[in-house]
Amino acid sequence: MTLGIIGLYLAGVLVVGTLSHRLFRGTGEDYFVATRTIGPFVLLMSLFGTNMTAFSILGASGEAYRRGIGVFALMASSSAIVIPVVFFFVGIRMWAAGKRHGFLTQAQLFRARWGSDAVGLLLFAVLILLIVPYLLIGVKGGGLTLTNITGGAVPPWVGGLLISAVVVTYVTYGGLRGTAWANTFQTLVFMTLGAVTVVYVVRRLGGLDAALDAVQAGHPQLLIEGGGIRPLELLSYTLIPLSAGMFPHLFQHWLSARRPEAFRLSMVAYPLCMLVVWLPSVLLGVLGRIDFPDLSGPAAGGVLIRLIHHHAPDLLAGLLGAGVFAAVMSSLDSQVLSVGTMFTQDVVRHYGFHDRMSERAQILSGRLFVIAVVALTYLLSLHLDATIFGLAVWSFSGFAALLPLAVAALYWRRSNATGAVAAIAVTAVTWIAFFLHGHGVPGYTVGGSGILPVVVMVAASSLALIAGSLLGRPTEPERVERFFGDGAEPS
Repeated sequence: MTLGIIGLYLAGVLVVGTLSHRLFRGTGEDYFVATRTIGPFVLLMSLFGTNMTAFSILGASGEAYRRGIGVFALMASSSAIVIPVVFFFVGIRMWAAGKRHGFLTQAQLFRARWGSDAVGLLLFAVLILLIVPYLLIGVKGGGLTLTNITGGAVPPWVGGLLISAVVVTYVTYGGLRGTAWANTFQTLVFMTLGAVTVVYVVRRLGGLDAALDAVQAGHPQLLIEGGGIRPLELLSYTLIPLSAGMFPHLFQHWLSARRPEAFRLSMVAYPLCMLVVWLPSVLLGVLGRIDFPDLSGPAAGGVLIRLIHHHAPDLLAGLLGAGVFAAVMSSLDSQVLSVGTMFTQDVVRHYGFHDRMSERAQILSGRLFVIAVVALTYLLSLHLDATIFGLAVWSFSGFAALLPLAVAALYWRRSNATGAVAAIAVTAVTWIAFFLHGHGVPGYTVGGSGILPVVVMVAASSLALIAGSLLGRPTEPERVERFFGDGAEPS
């Protein structure tokens, strides 16, 4: 019955995603940014849903299982403040620039801002490099969910393959409009079922007081706020949410907004949505120690699903499992679409291949590139043994280190292509160096100091951007005026 319910849910998502194709206007702009017609509620649901990956559901509960309730402070509390600020200072201005100049990708915006092909090509390569670990989170989350919800009857490779196939199907068919509506549906599903899950499991454990007493008796360190989390590490984590300013999938959803006023609901309601999702995930991760005290490594990331399978009957387990699938797919689909958009716009169109291709063929090329990237990600998921939380932190760190690029493009007239290239190159080099050195080390910090690599990466990227801009030739005044002159400010 559990598998049947999950199967029905996946079919429902396919229906929602593909029905939106009936509204497709047959243009690239409609496929990639829904002709910039998305309203406030769908924008909020799509922005929040695409940012709440398996990291927020499975990763948060798994990390809370290992480290306790202090995990909420690591990401949820800082994200609830930082991400709306990023929406206000970066998202709205990028929307305005995109609408004014017709941009569909970040590489287009930065290439035009500094008049440099090198900026666009290098940024495209680095964004693809950083988004693969992000895609891995969703694929691994799908495999982990299906395996644990069936008590090991279905191997992880089946869940990863299933979720990849479903997402690729409705994204390549429905474009951003289909993705936005599917995200809205899935976000409502996982927010609702997340609350149902925590209430049901807590009741099965004898109530909240009894459950916390059981944790206190066996693992008291998990209930100590900040227990095992060093101050420098906690401070470092406040930089991780800056990554929202450079996520390609968030950028694409920003561009889909009808008006700048559509961002208001997202900025106001985002912190509340964070609380609704992260609080149950962290609490259930801690309570998982009662029934499953000895999980370790990547297996801890499935503690939430193990709790559902252990306590819920088949019908409810299927519904709750569908809720986790909703959280996984609501981000994976937007990431997949952004990859296709970047390839179509930043490679096919920019380098002249579109002169020999119809618009339909260009969209097809983006779809084929999506399939190739997802296939590569799926193959990596079969062999990479890493926690979902850890993969997410590495991916987010790289995107956070690119944020100075966006700030300079939008606010600093003196910034130029030399500084932009330097910042992107430094981000790539430092990310690869830290990843190769520390990705297999649990709780890795720079020199064991408690400082996360993201701090060094953001600082190095910022310094490279400033030094390169001051030493390099200034951008042509006419080009600067296109971005800072009359009419450039969002209303």
